[in-house]
Amino acid sequence: MEDFKRGMLATAPLAPGVVAFGLLYGVIARQAGFTPWEVWVMSLIVHAGSAQFAAVGMWGAANAVTLILTTLIINLRHLLMGASIAPYLRSLSSPWKAFLALWMCDESYALAIAEYQQGKGSHIYLLGANVGMYIIWSTSGPVGALLSSAIPDPANYGLDLVFPLAFLGLLTAFLKNRIDLVVALMAGGLALLGALLLPGKWYIIIAGLLGSGLGLILEEVEKAWKNF
Repeated sequence: MEDFKRGMLATAPLAPGVVAFGLLYGVIARQAGFTPWEVWVMSLIVHAGSAQFAAVGMWGAANAVTLILTTLIINLRHLLMGASIAPYLRSLSSPWKAFLALWMCDESYALAIAEYQQGKGSHIYLLGANVGMYIIWSTSGPVGALLSSAIPDPANYGLDLVFPLAFLGLLTAFLKNRIDLVVALMAGGLALLGALLLPGKWYIIIAGLLGSGLGLILEEVEKAWKNF
């Protein structure tokens, strides 16, 4: 249980950013016509901040098929996260893998993969991080819904910047060498370019795949240079 506690406690520094993001989601969902109860249930069932934001933003203006496809595209990044953490979970049973994947989010993945890379990770740690993030996210949304009348325009308080800033903070833990920095800058640049030029949310997956491919190429070039 020690690893479970470590995983849960590791989410504490991320809590302020996640809470602010959850409050923003609750406010926007209420403005879209959701009741506080519906805001809470959506967080409990979906548990995916970016997908929930996309859904409430399109609510009433798009049909069910469009909503499903949009959120699916946004969450395809979980395939990349799952592929990177899968080697550390090979010894687990299929039910365990499915259970961990079900509630894994960006933050819990980042915490867990950092621990694995340092040789201290475990599936129980990942479970603790998942549970910690689930509790924080599922409670902040309905609070935001209840406070929506007091926060009519979240952008006035800078709450719309919380999400990207939180991910920039998580990113710094992975920048350990020049290759990491180049890949991060390239993926970020491609994502910004894609957001300007491409329709929908496909640029997220495209930037991730191209960034990953660049990382593999640079690592192989570095190995070849050292062996030369």
